[in-house]
Amino acid sequence: MMSRAAKAAYYQAAGPLMKLNGWIYRWVRAPRTPNLKVHLGPGQRNYLPGWINVDANAFTGKCDVWADLRNRLPFRDNSAVAMYSHHVVEHLPDLWGHFVDVFRCLQPGGIYRVGGPNGDSAIDAFAKNDSAWFSDFPDSRKSLGGRFENFIFCRQEHLTILTESFLREVMEAAGFVDIGPHLPVKSSSAMELFAPCLSLESESCWERPHTLLLEGRKPLGGR
Repeated sequence: MMSRAAKAAYYQAAGPLMKLNGWIYRWVRAPRTPNLKVHLGPGQRNYLPGWINVDANAFTGKCDVWADLRNRLPFRDNSAVAMYSHHVVEHLPDLWGHFVDVFRCLQPGGIYRVGGPNGDSAIDAFAKNDSAWFSDFPDSRKSLGGRFENFIFCRQEHLTILTESFLREVMEAAGFVDIGPHLPVKSSSAMELFAPCLSLESESCWERPHTLLLEGRKPLGGR
């Protein structure tokens, strides 16, 4: 994992270039055809063929569009039929603004599938003194409290705690409807869209899942 200092230096140096590249892509290179499928934050291993993969890491990772997801997304209004992010939104400083922008990019009827660390499960595991539920990532911790802190904040990389009620509130405020239900991995309300994404998702505890997954749809009358 890149240190916070190194990451801050990278974004300070590359940020203006990513912002410019995103602007150029949106207004010059972005496909004008409808029904785009967009993957936000593929990282180094989760590139989705047939999707437009957007990431700030263009050096050790693989992406189609080099852009900072903290900025306005590089797509035209009402242009995407599906957007997908997995363990990405918890890193963003403006969660509310992100969902508003995803809503803008989706065409009416389009769906956003979003997943992140499951705060509900972590709180339940902590309350039940289940230290085995937590992993040693990113640091080896012996105490239950240390393991809980590990999962929630991940060396301060995570900027928010995702619970189902909170994520629903944010999505509803952005305009999404038909949110959920709380989906397990390997299932979707729109398999025809998200089947390729399911191979990227894994879960070791189905009773108390580590990942919170929701899908929300932009209403047909949405703009």
